Amino acid sequence: QVQLVESGGGLVQAGGSLRLSCAASGRTFSSYAMGWFRQAPGKEREFVAAISWSGGMRLYAGSVKGRFTISRDNAKNTVYLQMNSLKPEDTAGYYCAAAPKPVTTIRDYDYWGQGTQVTVSS
Repeated sequence: QVQLVESGGGLVQAGGSLRLSCAASGRTFSSYAMGWFRQAPGKEREFVAAISWSGGMRLYAGSVKGRFTISRDNAKNTVYLQMNSLKPEDTAGYYCAAAPKPVTTIRDYDYWGQGTQVTVSS
C-alpha cells in the first residue's frame, strides 16, 4: 500500500507559478513511478506528467510541456510538479498517483491521492 497526499494548490494569476507536492508513505516510495493527473469540472481526468523511479525518465502531456516540470526527492518520499506560465486552462483538481512504471494511462496507476485544487485567474 502507498498513501499519497497532495498539497500546494491555490489561486494564482495567469502567467504565475505554483509548485505542487505529493508526500508518500507506506510501501517503498522509490520503487514506484509517479504521475500527475488533473480533472477540470465537466471534463475527463487527463494525464499531466510522470517520472520514473530514479527520475531519469520523464513524460509530459503536450499541453504542459515546456511549462511544467516533474521531479522527485526519494529521500523525502515526495514528488513535485513545478508549474510555470500558468493559464486559465490549467485550472483543475490535480492528483498524484503511483504506478509500476512511468506511463500516461490512468488504468496503470494503483494508488491515488485526494487531490489539490489549482485555480488560474484570467
